[in-house]
Amino acid sequence: MNQWIVFAILLPAVMAPVLVLAARHDIVLARVLSVAACAAQLALALGFFVSASSEPPQMYALGDWPAPFGIVLVLDRLSALMLLLSGALSLLVLLYAIGGWDARGRHFHALWQFQVMGINGAFLTGDFFNLFVFFEILLIASYGLMVHGGGRDRVGAGVQYVVVNLLGSTLFLIAVGLIYSVAGTLNMADLALKVPELAQGDRAILNTGALLLLMVFGVKAALVPLHFWLPGTYANAPAPVAALFAIMTKVGAYSIIRLYVLAFGAEAGASAWLAAPWLLPAALVTLVLGMAGVLGARSLGQLAAFSVIGSMGTLLIAVGLFSEQALGAGLYYLVHSTLAAAALFLVADLVSARRIVHGGQLDAGPAFADSGLLSAYFFVLAIAVCGMPPLSGFIGKLLILDSARSSALVAWIWSLVLGTSLLCIVGFARAGSTLFWRRHGVGDLPPPEQDVSSSGVLPMVSTGAILFALVMFTVFAGPATVWLDDTAAQVFQPGQYIDAVLGAGGINE
Repeated sequence: MNQWIVFAILLPAVMAPVLVLAARHDIVLARVLSVAACAAQLALALGFFVSASSEPPQMYALGDWPAPFGIVLVLDRLSALMLLLSGALSLLVLLYAIGGWDARGRHFHALWQFQVMGINGAFLTGDFFNLFVFFEILLIASYGLMVHGGGRDRVGAGVQYVVVNLLGSTLFLIAVGLIYSVAGTLNMADLALKVPELAQGDRAILNTGALLLLMVFGVKAALVPLHFWLPGTYANAPAPVAALFAIMTKVGAYSIIRLYVLAFGAEAGASAWLAAPWLLPAALVTLVLGMAGVLGARSLGQLAAFSVIGSMGTLLIAVGLFSEQALGAGLYYLVHSTLAAAALFLVADLVSARRIVHGGQLDAGPAFADSGLLSAYFFVLAIAVCGMPPLSGFIGKLLILDSARSSALVAWIWSLVLGTSLLCIVGFARAGSTLFWRRHGVGDLPPPEQDVSSSGVLPMVSTGAILFALVMFTVFAGPATVWLDDTAAQVFQPGQYIDAVLGAGGINE
């Protein structure tokens, strides 16, 4: 299976230029090729998932150069999980985009493939420089997708998005430069061996670089105080793009897990658990601000965007506890929150598409006379996002609360998770009653979301498919949590990862 690992990157990398060259004037051909590529990526991810479930971590060395000198891709249970989640989400959301969004600008499908390439590469790379490279690939593609279809608000949010991420990229280069200057390597496995043995005089530089990387990953994960770019960006992005962006914040969370358990975990000597004093308090504040934003949101787009921030706060609480039990719970919540956020952005777009507009005025009468299925979608999502029983959000939060019982901040964690869940319930109840139950006169409703273009059966079906996956994730919560607990245990045994990359015993030159 290790010979197939590189195809997770090669497949979208090859398909993107093919779409530009062969299908830029034929939207039907572009759709067929893009869907076929995403379906193939999902099939490949399923194969990786099955293989990683029974095999130790596997490594692919590009050009057959040995680690730590060459470029390596590493597949373990954690990266296989993220690839499967990315593959399923990219295919289902792409089907939604075919309902109309993809025709609103040029090169949508090529940019989509480049975006998937960057996401897959970030989950598979075994060194920090190539993590930077894949970050830049997915960010460049996301710039184009963000402004797809144009519009003043969208372009303005896109400019802010570009500026913030360029600053993050600059910090990334400074951070890896500092780390390389004292450790002499950017290979993750090799760094894990060298950090404990580093001279005390060099450790301040190493820790500075590692904390700068925490800031960079915090930007990607929308961690307070680096979250400010997300509400405007996600709320103004095209709906399918915002839905795919739901996994981009998880790239930041994945990077935090990978670096601060593998290289700065229990075996890192004086640098052990370097991120712990910073991550958990920031995650708690992120949770509060996100759910407060849900309560004050004035549109479904804002509601969805702030719910992403709140969910990232919850996820990073689990990560910041730095224990196997907490990470297993966090991974369950990661899958749930990604699917729920993606579906919420799509439902927000479907709601906008059903607003009746004539001459710039909203008609009087019920907001939705025939939206039973859509209101059911929103109701299910409200239960899931707020963490109410019986759906996976409740299970995920319950697992996280249980894993926090031994933490010194257990009282804060329990109080804030439960309290912000109440804020979320109130915010979603207000939005649902306003949109689906209240009768409106002309001018009572906010204006429709811009660039409404989702029509036909396919957007409803693809949104329903994501919700069905969310329900199935709840039904099979037992075996899912067992698998994810085993994944967390593998992450907290870095020797397996190091042996896969450097060979038994490792190389420390």
